[in-house]
Amino acid sequence: MKVIGLTGGIGSGKSTVAQLFELLGVPVYNSDKRAKQIMETNPAIHNALVNRFGNNIYGPDGGLNRKLLSEIIFNHPNELIWVNSIVHPAVGADFDQWKSMQNASFVIKETALLIETLDRQPVDKIIVVTAPKHLRIARVTKRDQLSESAILKRMENQLDEKTQLKHADFSIDNDGRKSLLMQTLNVYKKLQQIYPV
Repeated sequence: MKVIGLTGGIGSGKSTVAQLFELLGVPVYNSDKRAKQIMETNPAIHNALVNRFGNNIYGPDGGLNRKLLSEIIFNHPNELIWVNSIVHPAVGADFDQWKSMQNASFVIKETALLIETLDRQPVDKIIVVTAPKHLRIARVTKRDQLSESAILKRMENQLDEKTQLKHADFSIDNDGRKSLLMQTLNVYKKLQQIYPV
């Protein structure tokens, strides 16, 4: 079974593209969503986060205080590296287990930090979703109610689109003008030709 990496900067629309692949019947693993669930359910990671950042890193209901964690990691790059170092191996193991339960010629692994971590999570092909910066900022502002400066801070922690596209086997331009569905369908058809069932 082949693994197709799906990535793109914050606000590019990679999650929307992932949903389109799901509608086409492709199994999709959302690394960011699973990472958040693992941080809430894995006792070793839970304890490590509390020891590092204090009890407030989790709310009274046991849920991760994502706002506080985001403030810490996007303002202190060393803390982002530390969190990734404990969470990524757990997500990798979770992905392997998930993949073993799928029945398809290829699966999609959606992850924001794909190209930065290719040595630890190799994939067979890479799809990069791009979008103009002003659109990305507008989308994230609407979705997460973040200030422009907070969004730009997060963008600084991600590879720029030009670098991402150097690694891309396929790219999808989510500029609001080209059909996202048609572009996704075209990539899906090409992948089916490369990896037939």
